[in-house]
Amino acid sequence: MPRLHRAFALIGLLLLVQDVAAEKLRLVADSWPPFTDATLVNGGLATDIVSTALARAGFASDFEQVPWARALLGLGEGRYDVLVNAWYSDERTQLGQFSGAYLINRVRFIKRKDAPIEFNNLQQLHTYPVAVVRGYAYSTAFDEDASVQKVPVHNFAMAVRMVAADRVKLTLEDEYVARYYLARESAKVRNAVEFLPKPLSENSLHILVSLKNPQHEQIVAGFDREIARMKADGSYERLLRQHGM
Repeated sequence: MPRLHRAFALIGLLLLVQDVAAEKLRLVADSWPPFTDATLVNGGLATDIVSTALARAGFASDFEQVPWARALLGLGEGRYDVLVNAWYSDERTQLGQFSGAYLINRVRFIKRKDAPIEFNNLQQLHTYPVAVVRGYAYSTAFDEDASVQKVPVHNFAMAVRMVAADRVKLTLEDEYVARYYLARESAKVRNAVEFLPKPLSENSLHILVSLKNPQHEQIVAGFDREIARMKADGSYERLLRQHGM
């Protein structure tokens, strides 16, 4: 009988572990360093902030990295619970419930330090060639302005090197993303460029919680509450510093 009792106890423990694992929220995002990337510490800055806030709210989580289209599709179908890095759009409210903003993405222009360029409106930039990454959307006004001399390139690293070499006058990128890549550039490139003060655009970053999850309202409420507490107790700022921001 003792062996039988032990067997039942072991089965019960295994079922309990499975239940706990099943309760973990399935976080998803595409590769977007330094915000989300499976190769970075704790999945990147955004993933770290989100999983920490959710844990403080009582929700354990696992993170999976997939292409953006698959992440959105999976969220809508309920295969994922939380999209880590979502900009607000009315269309996406059909898939999930947005949290409050937990980061701000600022798209900023970058120029050579010795270039006397100012930016208050796009018309000021019409005389300057601007390196842009193929397929990127920066802002509706910028993307649709045919008078901006856009020079397509493969990636931001190529763009910023062209600015440093004075082959183009400007490039642009989300500030956090730009700082992440600039930290990995040579000192010659890094020290030759600087951001223009005024951002081209600002987009707030949110989590998007699948409407298929019956707890979506509680998840959003708990997340928003803990983000506010993290900002108040200094742990939010510590995470930014740990990720080099």
